[in-house]
Amino acid sequence: MNERILEHDNQVVRRFFALDTQTYRGGALNQKTKELLGLVASLVLRCDDCISYHLAQCREAGVDRDEFFEAFSVGLVVGGSIVIPHLRRAVDFLDRLETMPA
Repeated sequence: MNERILEHDNQVVRRFFALDTQTYRGGALNQKTKELLGLVASLVLRCDDCISYHLAQCREAGVDRDEFFEAFSVGLVVGGSIVIPHLRRAVDFLDRLETMPA
């Protein structure tokens, strides 16, 4: 879908997408850490689409199950019990990701 969105000649949209891409590149913080930060922020904001996206990106960056659960615990503590339904869906999606070839 990103390609379809970017087909339209809109500089604001293109620049925002470019900023997003640049933000998650390694720098003082490596890509793995930045994706974990994105995952925690998505949990706290309760955005299931964002959570799924960052779970997949984290997996590609080499995050293991123990690291995922530590990140989940941070999101839960910061976001509170309202995060629990999103955490359930996150673990379900993670389970499905882990059965797919890397």
